[in-house]
Amino acid sequence: MFKHPVEPLRWSETPITFDRRDDWVHLPRPGAYPLVVSPVVSQVRLAKVLIDGGSALNIIFAITLGSMGYDMTSLVPSDQAFYAIIPGAGSTPVSRVTLPITIGTRENYRTEYVNFEVAEFETSYHTILGRPSLAKFMAIPNHTYLLLKLPAPKRVLSVYEDCRYRTRARPRTSSSPTP
Repeated sequence: MFKHPVEPLRWSETPITFDRRDDWVHLPRPGAYPLVVSPVVSQVRLAKVLIDGGSALNIIFAITLGSMGYDMTSLVPSDQAFYAIIPGAGSTPVSRVTLPITIGTRENYRTEYVNFEVAEFETSYHTILGRPSLAKFMAIPNHTYLLLKLPAPKRVLSVYEDCRYRTRARPRTSSSPTP
């Protein structure tokens, strides 16, 4: 048994809920689509960031870092292998890097420093944010609504999926049916 009192986690006092008001997009098959957002990573807005609550790693791709103008000589070596990202193969990241991620608006935002494994292979995403970053932001993804919510200084932030990269989802309009 623990002998020390439990310290509340920062931001844990902020309740986060989901309800019908969050239903902003018509999806033919709710839950079948990935949650992709566009945060600012190291002062660069990345348009295709996959939220993967099943991943124990945060991954950024070397090509993404290069296109951001990052000094690749400042990367820290890594020996952590990971699996199930490239079907049927394991991969070893080339290095590690810690970068600031900012989510929100000019009026209400959060910035946290996130540790990434740097991978040499490419995917259709710029980076993958896994459980470590979700925990750091105290963020809750909802794949039914394609929405990420997290506590912020002024109110809970609602970060919606960027549907520019989706062909089957369409934003709800006043003429769209409501559930």
